[in-house]
Amino acid sequence: MKYAIALIAASALTACAGRGNHVEIQRVNVAVPVACQEKEPERPVMPTEALRPGATVDQFTQAAQAEIYRREGYEGLLRTALAACIAPVDAAPK
Repeated sequence: MKYAIALIAASALTACAGRGNHVEIQRVNVAVPVACQEKEPERPVMPTEALRPGATVDQFTQAAQAEIYRREGYEGLLRTALAACIAPVDAAPK
């Protein structure tokens, strides 16, 4: 029985050696998730939130118009942070 196992092992090694010592290396690119390190911009206080109860229509209109500009600025900061998070990571040098 020992001889049979030794004969099978020797045959297997001979078969592997017969193929030569050529090793083929193939590069495979795999996407690896990376945590986003970008800080979330702080949400600004909106002008309509600071209005007192009983504010006039003119006061509300003025605050609402100012809030539009403030929200657009905040949206720009959010978009910038998002773009930094979804941008591809630079590949390692070859």
